[in-house]
Amino acid sequence: MSGGALAGMSRTQSVVEVIFRFQSLFGLVVVFVIGIATSPVRHGELVFLSAGNLGNIVRAVSEIGIIAIGMTFVILVGGIDLSVGAILGLAAVGTATLMVNNGLGIPETVLLVIMIGIVFGLLQGAAVAKLGIQAFIVTLAGLQVARGLARIWSGGVGVPIAYGSGHQEAPPAFSILSGSLNGILPVPAVIFIVIGVIAVLVLRFSTFSRHVYAIGGNERAARLAGVPVLRVKIAVFAISGLTSAIAGIIHAGQLNQGSPNDGSGYELDAIAAVVIGGTSLMGGSGSMVGTLAGALLLGILNNILGLNSIDPNVQLLVKGLVIVAAAALQRFRPSAG
Repeated sequence: MSGGALAGMSRTQSVVEVIFRFQSLFGLVVVFVIGIATSPVRHGELVFLSAGNLGNIVRAVSEIGIIAIGMTFVILVGGIDLSVGAILGLAAVGTATLMVNNGLGIPETVLLVIMIGIVFGLLQGAAVAKLGIQAFIVTLAGLQVARGLARIWSGGVGVPIAYGSGHQEAPPAFSILSGSLNGILPVPAVIFIVIGVIAVLVLRFSTFSRHVYAIGGNERAARLAGVPVLRVKIAVFAISGLTSAIAGIIHAGQLNQGSPNDGSGYELDAIAAVVIGGTSLMGGSGSMVGTLAGALLLGILNNILGLNSIDPNVQLLVKGLVIVAAAALQRFRPSAG
């Protein structure tokens, strides 16, 4: 083969590697352009680019993004967590009930709800790591348990949050979750950014992250190398429970209520964000930055579908196809060598 042909192949391979490396960023650009091209027009303005709509995107992305952060840790070890949406619903119900019906303050409520999420994750992690039950089965059961607990706790109905200092009223300070900083950046987005930065640093520089990648790459080899496989597996499910609970608190604050049905379908969105971001469903490969970009891409996609009044069932179909396409694309990823 001639030198020119080899050089051409090398350049093509380099372009392909760049595309795969930044696939979520390329996807973001494409979806954003689609959003502009398909946007309804109101009063001579593209609805998609309006400040109100962009704010809605950021708010929606914040919840899914926080859940996806926890999901990333689970998927990196080769697991899956189908209970994240249900834990969000349980956390939202718990937040509303503890403040409104039980009269607890914000710190006590947040602490208890976060503990519920962590304990839920720990139990699921223990079932996966110590009992050897598949994560799919454990978390599918966890989804049902969390939904059931949320319905029992709330009496099967939504618990509205009214603010004030009287009986069955939540502290007014909690309403900050539905507000914005300087009227520009939604408070949930700030929380998402902070958690995202912490997660990126942990996954990039900590010993824990090296253990996570090792287990996902080859669990048997990781065990032989002295990696505490059981502890790490339990920990990643606890992290997923933690992030789901935080998202549930934010959800309750944004909607001013907690409903046992909150978070339905969020597990699909979280998995989609992780996979779109380039993390392998087989584990051992992926990045947190990719997940954050994937969450933003998915949020924009959801917004586009909503703005164009696409049937909810069709929206589920589209998101399912996106997950399949992203997973299939990973099979063609160039090897590191």
